[in-house]
Amino acid sequence: MQINDELENTITARNVPDIKETLKNGKVAIAGLGGLGSNIAVMLARIGVGKLLLVDFDVVEPSNLNRQYYDLTHLGMLKTEALKSQIEKINPFVATETCAVKVTAENATEIFKDYTVVCEAFDNPQDKAVLVNTLLENGEKKIVAASGMTGFDSANKIKTKKMFENLYVCGDSEPAKQEGIGFMAPRVTICAGHQANMALRLLLNIRVC
Repeated sequence: MQINDELENTITARNVPDIKETLKNGKVAIAGLGGLGSNIAVMLARIGVGKLLLVDFDVVEPSNLNRQYYDLTHLGMLKTEALKSQIEKINPFVATETCAVKVTAENATEIFKDYTVVCEAFDNPQDKAVLVNTLLENGEKKIVAASGMTGFDSANKIKTKKMFENLYVCGDSEPAKQEGIGFMAPRVTICAGHQANMALRLLLNIRVC
């Protein structure tokens, strides 16, 4: 037990003591475990968020490796299980819950019922809209969504904006796909960093205007 305590303390040693306890008691759900979600989850695990819900029904494919937090050993695995194994190697003191189903308007409320902070990280615009609209109707969820991070334009265009009560959107607000540009790891990861940082601020109850 003492060895485990020392290891956990070392992993989060850079955190301010009172912040460390707040994060340890914090919970965040990540909906979609691709370029955004897989990186968001790892960042939150590194800072010591106590519990993460990993939601995705897809499996790891070779085309995912250019921007997602997986490697060749994960090919063919459910993204939920692959990412859980990655997190356990990084910070085994984070509790990870997995849900390998497609999120719909019918099941979203039940899936995320125990999580106040939800990071939306879907690729499909329709899936984004379903999740955001369904959870906002609840009125208690704080949603950190993403829109626009393709290509290799300036990283400085990626911002975090409070759109209205309980909805924050990270990205450059450009169309999700641009012909011949695609998704590149740097900008996708930068946007994921914005989302993880916003989730952190919400857990710490930092007022956001």
